[in-house]
Amino acid sequence: MKIAIDKKVFIVTGASSGIGEEICKQLSKKGAIVVCAARRKNELDRVSDIINKSDGVCIPIQTDITIPTQCQNLIDKTLDEFNQIDGLVLNAGISMWARFEDITNLGFFKELMDVNYFGAVNCVHSALPHLKKTKGVIVSCSTGQALMGFPRHSGYAASKHALHGFLSTIAIENKNEVNILEAVLGWIRGTNLRDNAYGPTGEVQKKPPKHDNKESISLDQCVSQIVFAIEKGKRTTYIPKKLKYIPFLKAFARWYLEERADKAVEKSN
Repeated sequence: MKIAIDKKVFIVTGASSGIGEEICKQLSKKGAIVVCAARRKNELDRVSDIINKSDGVCIPIQTDITIPTQCQNLIDKTLDEFNQIDGLVLNAGISMWARFEDITNLGFFKELMDVNYFGAVNCVHSALPHLKKTKGVIVSCSTGQALMGFPRHSGYAASKHALHGFLSTIAIENKNEVNILEAVLGWIRGTNLRDNAYGPTGEVQKKPPKHDNKESISLDQCVSQIVFAIEKGKRTTYIPKKLKYIPFLKAFARWYLEERADKAVEKSN
């Protein structure tokens, strides 16, 4: 289902920085009304101020998506303000960088699932009835690791696999009522996802575990492709495009796919 973004109401989680912030800005430039959601109020206010001062319409709603009542509050306040919801962008997420056998504290695995999976489930549960009324769209800022295993990302890949399966089911159950777009992302420059990745001790690592390389995609280019996919009513968009080969290689050349993933990680160390 193609979507004209102008005058549509979009909720964006993880909107205080990186991909989420850029999605808010680009949707606003297309004429969308934007609701920014994240835990950091100061950063939400900053993003909202930028958009409103650029003749956009944006409100910040501080939200911890791991708490169902706060997700419901996010939806209720959006409806009170704008009376409709046309899009829900699931962008909030956290990551890790550690071989499973080297992990000494598994506690952060629960947080990975709480934010990356259950947080998204909470948002969808509260928003779905209203998205069906507008034949809206749910956008998942996903990753190639939702489709395959990846070294040093066992807990992260598991959480993204869970979200992939959940949204695939939601798409089937709500065919022709809500569009589900999965943005399968690779290395994206300009985000703090890797800066805040958990290490083997369960603490956030002090420096990025992997630096950007020549194959990484700029933040602006990444989000432009996501917004284009929303407008065209796509079910999946791969950024970069080479990620579209993952399902094929997983089915017919798994050994090659796994070898490439392993080499990519080892090269980064």
